[in-house]
Amino acid sequence: MGHAKTSYVCLPCRASYKQPYDLGRPRRLCPRCAEPMIHAGSAFAPPRRRDTAAWRTLSVLLHAGIGFHKSCCGGPGYRPRTVREVRERMTYARRSGEPLARALVRPEVP
Repeated sequence: MGHAKTSYVCLPCRASYKQPYDLGRPRRLCPRCAEPMIHAGSAFAPPRRRDTAAWRTLSVLLHAGIGFHKSCCGGPGYRPRTVREVRERMTYARRSGEPLARALVRPEVP
């Protein structure tokens, strides 16, 4: 049985790489630009390189500490897909005092 692979993302290059997950090597460097990559999780599906809005949304999610990890019951759960959805959740977090990471994964904003 092979080792499980997980996705690492380079936001400046808009690239994703599947690599074996290794606790002893937490920092990965991008093969294109040599910048540190962000661990996105095993359930991550990258947007197309030309889709700047999707990469901007992804950047907000990853910098907020939200990953795309599989859970025991399926996938990673709800994640906003558009800049508008991110803006709505950021406004809600600011007004309600809820942490940004929790507001971003809400399926609906009250």
